[in-house]
Order: sequence, then structure tokens, then C-alpha cells
Amino acid sequence: MSKNTRVKIGLEVHVQITSLRTKLFCSCPSNYRGKPPNSNVCPVCLGLPGALPVVNREAIREALKVALALNSKINKLLIFTRKHYFYPDLPKNYQISQYDGMGSLPIAKGGFIRIENDSLSKIVRIRRINIEEDPGRITYPTGSIVTSPYTLIDYNRSGVALLEIVTEPDLESPKEARIFISKLVSILEHLGVTNPELEGAVRVDANISIEGGERVEIKNIGSPKDVEKALQYEIARQSAIVKSGGSVNRETRHWDKGKGITVSSRAKELEEDYRYFPDPDLPPIPISSDLIDEVRSTLPELPGDRIKRLMSEYGLSKYLAHVVVIRSKLLADAFESAVRECGNASTIASILVNELLRWVDECGITIEEGLKRLTTKRICKLVRYLKEKKLSSKLIKEYIKKIITEDIDPDDLIGKGYVSIMDLEYLSNVIEEVFKENPKAVEDAKKNPKAINYLVGQVMKKTMGKADPQLTYELINKRLKENVC
Repeated sequence: MSKNTRVKIGLEVHVQITSLRTKLFCSCPSNYRGKPPNSNVCPVCLGLPGALPVVNREAIREALKVALALNSKINKLLIFTRKHYFYPDLPKNYQISQYDGMGSLPIAKGGFIRIENDSLSKIVRIRRINIEEDPGRITYPTGSIVTSPYTLIDYNRSGVALLEIVTEPDLESPKEARIFISKLVSILEHLGVTNPELEGAVRVDANISIEGGERVEIKNIGSPKDVEKALQYEIARQSAIVKSGGSVNRETRHWDKGKGITVSSRAKELEEDYRYFPDPDLPPIPISSDLIDEVRSTLPELPGDRIKRLMSEYGLSKYLAHVVVIRSKLLADAFESAVRECGNASTIASILVNELLRWVDECGITIEEGLKRLTTKRICKLVRYLKEKKLSSKLIKEYIKKIITEDIDPDDLIGKGYVSIMDLEYLSNVIEEVFKENPKAVEDAKKNPKAINYLVGQVMKKTMGKADPQLTYELINKRLKENVC
């Protein structure tokens, strides 16, 4: 794609309000995960004839929190609307949602989020915030949406409270979209509205068009990284069509995570196809100024303010503070808990950002699972061992890996001999071996100080990573100056 090709991206982010105990319009538990299929249902969430919905009041309060945090204008009336479409995950053949049109109102309109990264600083406008019900969950037991010969539907999720947060098409690259989703999820997590670590708690529909093509919607993307990947693929696909003289059709596509491609699903509906009208079973609900002020008074510290505080209070760099806060509220909470316990903010931030996140991602586990093993107590032990030079920066990587994968306490690793080697005589003997085995590297190091790193690496290799890197470097440098081969 040419750098001059204009890309327009707008997002529809669907967020489950996991803080609620029951669904949006009935008393079925909102925690449907792990339950037998179609067991967490009732006549209301199945849409059976004669069943009447009753609004969950706490869902309104949670939506107001989000609207205030996103700088949105809250409407004085809450009006629910029927959105009609025929799909097997909707037992009623319509979804109770909200609409910004004649006779209808979303809970809030407008607002913005500022996204920042490296040299990027940009305002992304919010178009509206809706409260709506989640449909059922479609599964493909023997493959993907493309390869599975049959489909199963579990209605346990049907009726769970959702927030739909719709942006203006202000995003201009897949990277910006990823940064936006990460920032939005961090805000929602700090508000306590949702737990993004739960499967399906945050799902994104991305609308994208390139210059010369129609708008294409990519449905049900599950993570910020996948949002970026799906958009990268779709830009390449659309650009290839336009470049070859074809035209990009307006359609809905699905993201196949396993194959890393988008797959055509159906022609994209127009707004009039949904036949929106106010739900006759749900009268308009007034939103008073007193309620808004009450909710405003409960708002916690939000990510932007927390990043600034971590920088000023603990001396973290902007990069470390941003990663600690935006990657996960749990990570930020763990950081502050450990610093209160044993100080050394920069060391703890480095352990969490450079080591914990690395192994969490490599092992495919959640941050929550990782922190259950790398506890505050264990973090402080690692800090102490680093100060005592029983651990080196090289060895700490192996410690974190073992703690995360094997649930081993640092004391046990020390007891098994996983300690940094500081013995001068032992290291000198190893260095002597390395010098004899690598005469050319020794000559190179005499001429070029940067070449010393190769010799350090050979010592680390012989000691299985246990030699203290700084001490090893100093001993090698001293040996070279003695001019002894």
C-alpha cells in the first residue's frame, strides 16, 4: 500500500459489564462461563412469548461511569430500541439496544480518548455509547467458521449486559487502532466495569475503508493485537483489489485468528435494514443530574492520571509507567503493592515489564495467573537477592521463567544453587579457558572494546548464565590490559 493511500478506521467496541451479578433484563446470573450449554437461561433471555424485560439498574450506573470517564454528554432520557436482524444467536430475532435517531437516544454521545505512544499524540472522538444485550455464543466445534461442517449455539450468554462504544472514523492505521483499544480497555478496567482477562469480555468490530473502496466491517476480534493484525491483513487485501483495477465491496467479514485472514460472511446491512424502533416493553428512563453527580463522585483514578503519578511519585520513565498501567490494572496494582513492601521502584517495574510480561506472553497465560505465582513477597525476595548480588540481571530472567512455569519460590532456587557466581578465582579460571579457546576474539577485544562482549558471552555460556555479567566484564577488561594471552 502506498504511504499516500488514505485509510479510515472506525471501531465498535462491545464490552461486557462483568461487574454485574445478573443479566441486563432478567435475574439469570451474568457469569455464564463454565456452565453447561443452555443451562443459564430463562424465558426473558430466550425471548419466549409473553416474557417481559426489566432493566438492571446497576447497568445504568456502570454505563454512566464510562460516559463520564470518556468525556461524553449524557442524555436526559434512556431509551431502549429494538434492532431487528435474523441470526441464529438471537432467539427473539431482534436485539434490545439503543439508537441515535428519531424517537430514540443512546445513553451518551460525543466524548474522546487521547492516545499516545512514542511521537503519537492524537484525539479519537467517541460517537456514542449504547447499553445493549449480548446475543448467544456461536461455536464451531470441529474447526473455524470456514471449515466446520456444523455450528452449535449456546444461549447462556444471551442477555448479558453490554456496552457498545462507537468511535468516529478518526483512526488512520492498525497501530493506532491497537493503541486506542489498549487505552480504552485500561480505562474500563480501572473503572471496575469489566474484567478484560475473561474470554469474550471485550470484542471489537472494526470498520475500515481505503481510498477508492467501500467500507468493510470485520466482526468479533478478541484482542488489541488481533485488531492490529486483522486491519493489516484487510488493508493489504483491499489495496491489492484496488491496485488490480477491481472494486472493494461493502460487506461484513470475520477474522480467522488461526489462519490470520478475514473471511467474507455476508453483505453489509444498511441502518434501515435493522428497522429500529423504541422497545414498547421498556418505557423511557429519566437520567437525573443528581444521579450523574452521585456516579461522578465514585470515579476512581483513571489511567492517564495514574501514569503521571507513577512518574512523579516513583520516578518511572514515561515508557515504564505507560506499560505498567495500560497493559493491565492488575500489573499496576502489583507494582504499587511491591514498592510499598520493599521499595526499589525501577527494579520492580523492570521485573514486571521486561520479565513477567515476556513469560506471560510466551507461555500463553493471563497476567492474573502470572501474578498468582510472582507474588509481592516473591518480587521482594528477588529485589533483595539482586541487591545482595546473589542474582544477576542475566539470571533473573531464568528465575522469573521458573517461578511462572513451575511455581517455585526464589528461596528454593537459591537453595538449589541457582545463584550468581561472584567467586574471583573461579571466574578467572573460566576466563583463562575462554582466552585460550578464542585467541582471535582476544586480539579483536584488545583493539575494539565492544568486542569484549563476545568474550563475556562465552564465559556466560560456560557458567550456564550464572556468572555475574558486570564482574565478568571487569575481569576480562583487566586481563586484556595486562596484555597476557
